[in-house]
Amino acid sequence: METISRYLMFAGIALFLIGAGTYLATKFGIPLGRLPGDIRIEGEHGSFYFPVTSSILVSVILTIVVNVIARMIKK
Repeated sequence: METISRYLMFAGIALFLIGAGTYLATKFGIPLGRLPGDIRIEGEHGSFYFPVTSSILVSVILTIVVNVIARMIKK
């Protein structure tokens, strides 16, 4: 039971950090979701939106952060 509570605490911290990052991105004017390369198709009966460039940017940033944290933990 102790490990489950630990995982839930880490998940809560991760969700908080993601929310804080999203909030700060909008405060500083980073246009996540509106970058060049994001696909947006609007038709008469609906719309389709796929943030390709934003997804790649977030993936690169998270990869760097996770690698830095992993190297800090190893030392």
